[in-house]
This record gives sequence, structure tokens and C-alpha cells, in this order.
Amino acid sequence: MIPSHVQDILLRAIDLFFAKWPQPCPGKERLRQCKIISHRGEHDNRQVMENTMEAFDRVKAAGVWGVEFDIRWTRDFHPVVFHDPDTMRMFGVNRKIRDMTLAELQSAFPRIPSLADVIGRFGQTLHLMVEVKAETYPDPARQNRVLEKLFSGLTPGADFHLLSLAPEMFRLIDFVPASIFLPIAERNIRQLSRLALRENYGGLTGHYLFLTGRLLRRHRRRGQQVGTGFVASQNCLYREINRGVEWVFSDRAAALQAICRQSQPA
Repeated sequence: MIPSHVQDILLRAIDLFFAKWPQPCPGKERLRQCKIISHRGEHDNRQVMENTMEAFDRVKAAGVWGVEFDIRWTRDFHPVVFHDPDTMRMFGVNRKIRDMTLAELQSAFPRIPSLADVIGRFGQTLHLMVEVKAETYPDPARQNRVLEKLFSGLTPGADFHLLSLAPEMFRLIDFVPASIFLPIAERNIRQLSRLALRENYGGLTGHYLFLTGRLLRRHRRRGQQVGTGFVASQNCLYREINRGVEWVFSDRAAALQAICRQSQPA
């Protein structure tokens, strides 16, 4: 197991390599059709926090196609938009999301939006890539119905997809077709690729380094789509567009969107 700090150094080195590797500019149509997705919104976690309405407002203002965010459950079965199981990293207070009611959570941490808040403001204006976190569901049937009601005004596939690092979570969700599910691969890319093909999921997402041309072709032959992250530079963006990747996930989505606009020939 590679320590996280070593992995971060390696990923930064890989990003630097791909940023320096010249790539041809994609054609005007490919640039126009590129679907860029902002990872947890446009944030710096200083002035603008991740997974907040302000971060998502910035995504929309920049003309980015979609936004990725995470959901957790409160004690009274409300899904909220937050990455971690507790509030320590973001707010310096060690309180677990699952131990608070929605009212308690939003009183103590008003920046944390509910999923209802996010869908209400951004549904049908941003494509919602919703990551389902691996956690215990105390009442799966009830929680499934809550999600079904919240997403009832949106069209699966056209307006949203559901993602997870733990695809077993998809078995708890029955109100959407399998084509809405997208496993998130890490170093288990081949295992999750086989799973996505076997279960007829919508496709696969993962780091651009691990999603090889062979894997791309395999999923494309089955009519599945592929998303890669975390693209951070113009050359890497051009590479992914030229490879025919459907979705580009990034922590610099607004900057990449600007590159797409500026790169389109008149």
C-alpha cells in the first residue's frame, strides 16, 4: 500500500509530465461538445468551501457542463452534500454527519447544503454527478424512497448520474436503471471495468493514467461512456478530448472550460 503523501507526490509528477507533453488542439466540434465536470465545485477551501452552494454557483457562472459532489445521510434520513463522514477536516469540529438531524447540522454548519437544496437550485441547469459514499444504510428502503422523491423531477442520464467508489452501494438503489451507475476506479481499474460491463452500468470513471486506450475501446464497443479525472492542464485536456473521453473531471473545471472556449477556431 503506497502511503497517501507518496501517492500525492507521484500524481503531481504525472500531472507535470502530461502538462508538458504537447498535444494537438482538438477540432472545434470536439471542443464544443467537451463535457467538463467540476470536482466538488469551484473551491479553494479557504474563501470558498467544497461542496457548497457558493462553489456550485461558480461552476454555473463559468459555463461548466456539470458538477460532482458527495452525499451523506443525517440521523433523520436527509441526504446532505458533504464528502467526509465527520466535520473535522472542513470545520475543525469532530461531529459525525450521521449523528445529527438535518436541523442540528445546518444550525451548526450552515454551509452544508441538503441534496434537496442542490437539486432545487441546480437541477436541469448543471449535470449532477452524485457520488454515493460507502456507509451503513440503517433503513435502505426508506432511504431509497427519499432519493427517488428528490430526483423525481430530473431525467436519469440526461440530468444526473450516480457514482461510487464502492459499487455495492448501487444495490441499495432501485429507482433508476443500471445505466445511471458509474463505478469510480482507483488501482482496481480492471476489476471495476469487468463489473461495469457485466452489470450493464453506464460506464466507468477513473484517473486518466489508468484508463488506457484498450479499456476505452472495450467500453465504447458496449455503448458505455468513460470519464477521466483529474485533468489539470491544457495538454492533458486536449489528450483526453482527442481520445474521445466523454466526461472530464477536474479541480480546475472553470479554467479548463475557458481553455475550450479560447481554443475554438473562429
